[in-house]
Amino acid sequence: MADLEDAVAPEEKAAAREIVRDVLSTGARPVTAVRVNGVATPYFRDDLALVSELELDALVVPKASPDAVEALGLDGPPLIAIVETAEGLRQAYETARSPRVAVLILGAADLGAELGLQPRNDGLEILYARSRVVVESAAAGIRAPLDIVYLDLRDRDGLEKQARLARSLGFRGKACIHPDQVEVVNRVFAPTAAEVDWARRVLEAFEEEEVAGRGVFALDGTMVDRPVVERARRILAEAKGASA
Repeated sequence: MADLEDAVAPEEKAAAREIVRDVLSTGARPVTAVRVNGVATPYFRDDLALVSELELDALVVPKASPDAVEALGLDGPPLIAIVETAEGLRQAYETARSPRVAVLILGAADLGAELGLQPRNDGLEILYARSRVVVESAAAGIRAPLDIVYLDLRDRDGLEKQARLARSLGFRGKACIHPDQVEVVNRVFAPTAAEVDWARRVLEAFEEEEVAGRGVFALDGTMVDRPVVERARRILAEAKGASA
């Protein structure tokens, strides 16, 4: 992702746009998404003019809200919407319902600054926001959201711990700020071999029990009903996607 927003100083915005244009015009396409500046900034119009010329896989919207998404129009690549303000969190469902929005990302830095949150090792300070974007994404019928970035580039154990927490809360991915983080994130969010084996056994047993006219049965001493079967199907679908 090419970042025209926080990674670029105000006096370098114009130069950054030219760099992005030059890189994407080479045909190599190492960049597949661009994060533009916020709708309320003086840089947004020029950013929008630039991205309208480019062939992108996605456009990343900071400080996402329904109004911000609407300002980008209905045409163009899918939107990755960063929920990182109090108002944006309250309106996450409406943002996710936009036809162009493919996925939400939770942004902890800006949101934390606005709310006066203090980082904790257990992540409790951002738990409500995490759960909120998971619920709103599911209610809007889009894919599960991406978790907050992990800022310590050297702490792989801390990254893995935070990613596992996020996965348990319903996230299915995590934003990365450095290539060294990608392996850990992909490994954590991909189903394990044990999970895939369990899912396959659940579906095999379900097919047998369904033929016999039973919708609820026990597997390894644990009750299996339709929600458990749906979880098994989701695990296998995620495993297939991870191996693609």
